[in-house]
Order: sequence, then C-alpha cells, then structure tokens
Amino acid sequence: MKKLVFFALALVCTIALNAQAKIEFKTTEINYGTIAKGSDGIRVFEFTNTGDQPLVIQDVKSTCGCTVPEKPEGPIGPGETGQIQVKYDTKRVGPIRKTITVYSNAEKGVTPLKIKGEVLAEGKSVMEKTR
Repeated sequence: MKKLVFFALALVCTIALNAQAKIEFKTTEINYGTIAKGSDGIRVFEFTNTGDQPLVIQDVKSTCGCTVPEKPEGPIGPGETGQIQVKYDTKRVGPIRKTITVYSNAEKGVTPLKIKGEVLAEGKSVMEKTR
C-alpha cells in the first residue's frame, strides 16, 4: 500500500512539474524597412501560449529609451494569443537596431525580440537612399 501511495504521489509531482506555459511568437524580428522621419513607429509582436498553464508576461525591457514596449496586463491562458506593442521614436534619424527582452513564466523565461530598419531625414526619399 505504501508503494502505491508513493507511486501516485511521484506521478502527480511529475505531471505538475511538466505542466508549463510556453510562448511562441509569430516572428521574433520586425523590419521597419526604410521609413520617413516622424512616421508611425508602432509595431506589434503577436504570440500564443502553446503550453498548458497560464502565461504571465512579468516584464518587457528595451535596450534604450527610444523604444517603448507595452506588455499584456493579465495572464494569457493556454491556447490564447497576446501582443507586445513596441513604439520606436521615429524622430531619431538613422539605423534602427534594438532588442526588446520579454521576461515570463514560460518554459524559456527570457525571449529576445528584435526591431530593425532605418529612419530617413526629412526631405530624403527611398530613391535618394539607393543612389
């Protein structure tokens, strides 16, 4: 009887340890391309909780103040989708190369996301850039 109780307890613990949230992004990199100064700098990273426990995005950090990420407020249930919105300050002219780091309770707790592109100065066009 003791062996049966021990086996059942071990099985429950193993199942509980394997239950976990998992985060799967549609893409981990967004390319703004070549955009004009003052353009809309908002982009969205979409993800799904492919695990079997609620996913909690604990924090989202950027490598600089020119990129402002917004995380979902509540937990994302198994099979549900969510978004992390990123706003880049397009008043800054030049190349865009930034990393947004997502901290969560998912299987891999830290996920890096990247944005890239280039903001052109006023009066410059994509055609002038390619010359």
